[in-house]
Amino acid sequence: MRIELKHSPEMAARIAELRERDGYVSDISLALRFRPELFGDPISAYFQEVMKGPSEWSEAERELFAAFVSKLNQCPF
Repeated sequence: MRIELKHSPEMAARIAELRERDGYVSDISLALRFRPELFGDPISAYFQEVMKGPSEWSEAERELFAAFVSKLNQCPF
């Protein structure tokens, strides 16, 4: 079952641009752009901290780990 989110007109236009550019927009991307002040902005800030903040792992290593886990989960990265 697929739930269709009703994005704001401005966000719907941005999603259409991304779909035209990339050929698809992932469900994760759609969820992050739905009411971004409630979920998308805070979780995106958290993701940025995890991927680019202080760590013993380089940013490249973290990107590689994320891509590997996404592949295991059959999720486009």
